[in-house]
Order: sequence, then C-alpha cells, then structure tokens
Amino acid sequence: MPEIVERLQRPRPFRADYSGNARAVIERGFQVILAQNWIIIVSGFFEPLLYLLAMGYGLGGLIGTVAGPGGQEIPYIQFIAPALLASSAMNGAIYDSTWNVFFKMRFARLYQGMVSTSLGPMDVAIGEIFMALFRGFLYSVGFMAVLYGLGIVTGVMPLLMIPAAILVAFGFASFGMGITSFMKTFQQMDLINFVMMPMFMLSGTLFPVEILPGVLQAFAKALPLWHGIELMRQLAVAHFDWSTLLHAGYFLVMVAVGLWFTTVRLRKLFLR
Repeated sequence: MPEIVERLQRPRPFRADYSGNARAVIERGFQVILAQNWIIIVSGFFEPLLYLLAMGYGLGGLIGTVAGPGGQEIPYIQFIAPALLASSAMNGAIYDSTWNVFFKMRFARLYQGMVSTSLGPMDVAIGEIFMALFRGFLYSVGFMAVLYGLGIVTGVMPLLMIPAAILVAFGFASFGMGITSFMKTFQQMDLINFVMMPMFMLSGTLFPVEILPGVLQAFAKALPLWHGIELMRQLAVAHFDWSTLLHAGYFLVMVAVGLWFTTVRLRKLFLR
C-alpha cells in the first residue's frame, strides 16, 4: 500500500502541462472577439480578396492559362485562388499566434496569470491555437463563398479546401506561439514579417515554382506554404496522387512538432 501511495504522489510532468481545461482559454477568446476584435478579423479577409481581383482578373487577362496540377491548363485566376486561400489561412494563424500572443505575453502578462491557476502550458497553447484556427476557418469560409459566387470553383470537391485551410492554419499556429515566446521587443517581431513576405512570394502563390532556378526552386519546395498551396490546388481541381498525402503529411508532422515545441517553451517561461 505505501508503494501505491508513493506512486500516486509522484510528480507527473504531463499533468503539470495539461489540466484538460483548454476550454476556459477558448471561451475567453470568444468573449474578446465579440467585445472588440471582430472588426480586425473581418478586415483580414479583404487582403486575399483584393489580390484575387487585381491579379486574377487584371494580370490574368494578360497571362491566360497556366499549367495546374497534373499538367492540365487552367485559367490564371483558378491557379492563384487556392494559393491565396492557403496564404490567407497562414496570415490569419500567424497574426493570432504571434502579434496577439506577444501582447498577451509581454504586456498584459495574461499567460502568467493563467498558469498560476489550474491551467497548464498545454491548455494555454491549445486554447490560443484553437482561436487561430477559428480565424483561419472564418477566412476560409468567406473566401470560398467568393470563389463559388464568382464561378472560379464549382462542384463539391473544392469544399475540401476548407478543412485543408484549417490544417494549414494549424501548422503555422502551432509554431507561431512558441516562436513568439523568444521575442521581447516590437522590433524583433518585425522578423516575422521578414520571413512571411519572401515565403508568400517564393512558394508559388502567383507563379509556378518550376520557373525558378534550380537551387531556389528546391528552397521554395521546402517551405510549408508551398505544401499548403499545392494541396489546395489539387483539391480545387480534384487531382490526387501520392504528393497529396505528402503535402497533408507535411502539415501533420508540423502540427505535432509545433505543439511540442510551444508547450516546452511555455513550460520553460512560466513553470520555472
């Protein structure tokens, strides 16, 4: 009996990380959105829409068609639309898991208060990442409604782009919070934009990466956004092959590693 009592009283690292109450963090997030953040969320939807209209109809009128998944020729606007959806999911997730988290961590000191209760670092991480996914979901649904309304996509299969966009958002959000934990000033936060802009430009958002020089092409295909864009394009035209699983698997691994990384960082910061 004493051995059993001693075993039950032994510290359990995972229990210190996760109390099973991430719902409390999520509920607070929704209350804040309803109170003041809904305008910010809605405004984030318009950037990819402006890109779609300007590049898709403007530049697309000059380009005509490009090679899509499987080598089939598709209109330029159908080429960039799935890419812009992936980029929108990335941007929404990154904003929520970096700038939003930075303010709560360094100025409001919200997380210090959370982990001083029964909540653990993983509760906080899951709650905040869920809110980033919610933003990505809203962006995806709104953007897909525009694509269907304009006739850019048709049928049922492109609807799979919505859960795919959530997966893309999950991948970026899982890392975003952990990376932000290293940032201490607003100037350091600018490094995030410094990384995101080249990723947007080089990941095949507006042109096929195959036209890039060999080394740059290999670099582009290693970027997470490229995998998200390719996954979206394949779903948009219902073209599936082994690479579809590769792109989805890339983000599943990214999510697992990102959650572990963020939990470790929050534990180090708040459970010293």
